[in-house]
Amino acid sequence: MTAAPDVEGASASLAERAYVAIRDQLIMLEIRPNEPIDDDALARSLGVGRTPVREALKRLEVDRLVISYPRRGTFATGMDITDLAHISEIRVQLEPLSARRAAERAPREVRAELSKLAGRLEQLEVAAVDRNELMRWDLTVHRAIYRAADNPHLEDVLVRYDNLATRIFCLFLDRLPTVDEHVGEHVGLLRAIAAGEADRAEELAREHVIGFEKAIRAVI
Repeated sequence: MTAAPDVEGASASLAERAYVAIRDQLIMLEIRPNEPIDDDALARSLGVGRTPVREALKRLEVDRLVISYPRRGTFATGMDITDLAHISEIRVQLEPLSARRAAERAPREVRAELSKLAGRLEQLEVAAVDRNELMRWDLTVHRAIYRAADNPHLEDVLVRYDNLATRIFCLFLDRLPTVDEHVGEHVGLLRAIAAGEADRAEELAREHVIGFEKAIRAVI
């Protein structure tokens, strides 16, 4: 089975590594919504000191993945249906913009990488891929598109909201009958961007976000 590409890269500070590791545990629901976070246990499991973990948790609070209460501690944020509506309201505006800009601006070598990524996705046997790995593919595709749009501010916002959307996706993943279709939609979107088809890329991205919200609401 082909593993999803490394989204973050290998070289990072201890605080950055802690941030990525804890963020992934939160997104993949290895740390469940509303669950208390033990920074000492996290530090031991990650093989880092408490300071990098605390720095990571401060960043994750800005990302709305954790919340701290005086004298109570830090907890994974909860989730409810209003979160889906609020997140989708933002993503349905910005995901199409990112796809359009990627189709318009991405240089030849980036287009080639997006086309290659589409090819790898086409060969993916969705039924044989576990939940976490499937979500890593989803994250990889979206981040590749955000980078290709060549707007770091847009990229930062979209990464934050895609993390929150993926967390919701993971919560309902076992009940969703159309996960393979969701993954398949990425192929057409990547190929449209690689071909410089801005109008089509924009529309496919919009349909993708709308379809995601509809799929979740159908199983709630």
